[in-house]
Amino acid sequence: MKKGSWLLLFSLLLILSLAGCSAGGTNQPATNVAKVETTEIMVSAAASLNDALTDLQKAYAEKTPEVKLTLVFGASGTLQQQIEQGAPADLFISAGKTQMDALEQKNLLVKESKVDLVGNELVLVAGKDNTKVTSLEDLTKAEVDKVSIGTPESVPAGKYAQESLTNLKLWDALKPKFVLAKDVTQVLNYVETGNVEAGLVYQSDAQGSTKVKVVTVIPASSHKPIAYPAAVIAATKNKQASEDFLKYLQSSDAQKIFVNYGFKTLAK
Repeated sequence: MKKGSWLLLFSLLLILSLAGCSAGGTNQPATNVAKVETTEIMVSAAASLNDALTDLQKAYAEKTPEVKLTLVFGASGTLQQQIEQGAPADLFISAGKTQMDALEQKNLLVKESKVDLVGNELVLVAGKDNTKVTSLEDLTKAEVDKVSIGTPESVPAGKYAQESLTNLKLWDALKPKFVLAKDVTQVLNYVETGNVEAGLVYQSDAQGSTKVKVVTVIPASSHKPIAYPAAVIAATKNKQASEDFLKYLQSSDAQKIFVNYGFKTLAK
């Protein structure tokens, strides 16, 4: 056989051999594992829930890894307006009933999902080393220049503060001293930084700070009961997952975490 013919035969044999190896490789068992589909839930929640919900987010991720929770915090009134304007949200947790009721009246909630989730207390706080403020009445003294509360129209804690101070006959005297804040987190920050001598926040906010002290608990009789209502948003595309998470928040395990952060459980 001529040299050229040998080379041609060898080339053909080599091609067939490689093709066989390649075909054999396709018979190997598949090693790819199907990925678990993730469902994302957008939770719009009052600023005072930040620490507790962030902890609960981690706990729920361990329990239900196929659900991703995205938390958006702000003043309840601001979040209410955002939902009314079509901002994406699956679940809303407000620090006041007024904001939740407004959404319900506009048919923006899954009504049967609405529930009062936790409670709280309103407290007067001052800087850790502050000696000027030892009572509510001290706020009226000349040496106390500034007192912060949340803007009553949009911040439930500010609304409770207005109601309490009015009933305690202190509102008019303190009005010139008020520094209004966008949410309770900002009130707390004003007190922590010394921009104001005192502020009215929730017990849960005060508990989470090492820079302030609780001067006194505001009498519960001076304001309406504090409750945090929660509900699934009607426009959600993840209704079942949202309802499941809300159910989890009502569980004994979740309620213990809320209590650890200064919230109160509500009698069923």
